[in-house]
Amino acid sequence: MISGRLFAVYLKLTLARPISIRLFNKDIMMERDLKKAMELIKRGVSEIIDEDELVAKLKKAVEKSRPLRIKAGFDPTAPDLHLGHTVLIQKMRHFQGLGHHVIFLIGDFTGLIGDPTGKSETRPALTPEQVQKNALTYKEQIFKMLDPEKTEIVFNSRWMNEMKSIDMIRLAAKHTVARMLERDDFKRRFHAQRSICIHEFIYPLIQGYDSVALEADVEIGGTDQKFNLLVGRQLQKEYGQQPQVVITMPLLEGLDGVNKMSKSLGNYIGITEAPGEMFGKLMSISDRLMFRYYELLSSLPMSEIEGLRAGIKDGRLHPKGVKMDLAAELVARFHGEEAALSARAGFDAQFGRGEAPEDMPVVEVAAGEEKLYLPKVLKDAGLVKSASEARRLIQQGAIHLDGRRIIAEEMELVRDEGVLKIGKVRFLRLVRV
Repeated sequence: MISGRLFAVYLKLTLARPISIRLFNKDIMMERDLKKAMELIKRGVSEIIDEDELVAKLKKAVEKSRPLRIKAGFDPTAPDLHLGHTVLIQKMRHFQGLGHHVIFLIGDFTGLIGDPTGKSETRPALTPEQVQKNALTYKEQIFKMLDPEKTEIVFNSRWMNEMKSIDMIRLAAKHTVARMLERDDFKRRFHAQRSICIHEFIYPLIQGYDSVALEADVEIGGTDQKFNLLVGRQLQKEYGQQPQVVITMPLLEGLDGVNKMSKSLGNYIGITEAPGEMFGKLMSISDRLMFRYYELLSSLPMSEIEGLRAGIKDGRLHPKGVKMDLAAELVARFHGEEAALSARAGFDAQFGRGEAPEDMPVVEVAAGEEKLYLPKVLKDAGLVKSASEARRLIQQGAIHLDGRRIIAEEMELVRDEGVLKIGKVRFLRLVRV
């Protein structure tokens, strides 16, 4: 609980330059400070339900010297976070910078069910061992962005394991099947006569009940989670609480600039990837997508981002330099300033001056082998996770041999030696023996 007449908070808008914004004063609240807070909160947001309620909650937080309780939930379905996940964490960081209480909810209980959101079939549930392993990894990774002293990490098994059968029945009685079938993915599956298991209906109820258990003032989630977040609002009313404000964030496009960032599509940037790999992947995004990443991931003020956009448009700035600044900022966030400087210098050496790395992996090709099946070569060399990822890269025109684009899965090594370039950051030397 916050005490004293003045509650000062510091909003860190850039890595190197904190800007102090006084938001809480029990006697006077400057309208311009509330306006600044709302501008930051609304940055990159898809929807706020309801904005007037949020303003009222912010004012009440000032009057009562009580920070808002900001909740965002993550199911531990994968052991590593990627930049798409950090869109929500960045918004949590904004609220944390404004002095509010951030709750990082790990859905270890709901992870056993499997989130059906956006799925065309019933999603396989994780084992308890998988859930616990992934949850521990999340705890290690989120503090690359959030202040550990100002972050509460909770597991929803804490209250769900205590819930009795009769309590679950009472919870289920607070929502109807008709309302559940209003959800787009359930509706599509129902009309397509694809199976919907009863436990999938339970998932949004439990996610909503998490908000009741935590007495959340605000819940942040992706646009695909809107239905579940609204269930939380409804259940809070049922349990006599003030309904939470729902803030939905857009789903970050992956490296292809089209699909949602996803490990299964191979278009992701993991926050634990090596600095050079992360830097190179960020440099591979399009100029249009670059500003999407700036808005959703960077700590640079929007006014400065608009200045960069204008500078590129009128020719004062080159897109490559602007993109390198973004890549350096994000690498520094997860690996430190020194690693970012090294990654930038390495990228400039490889691509600014056309130098390929000396320590690239080498694959030996037998003298009598006329054709190589490229997906297998890349997978065996550890440069792609699967043959299907290699095939996608070939289809996208992202693989070159000595500067020549490879358009087929089978290729010939005409010379005794050649350098494969995969995307913009991966290299492989082929040597005939």
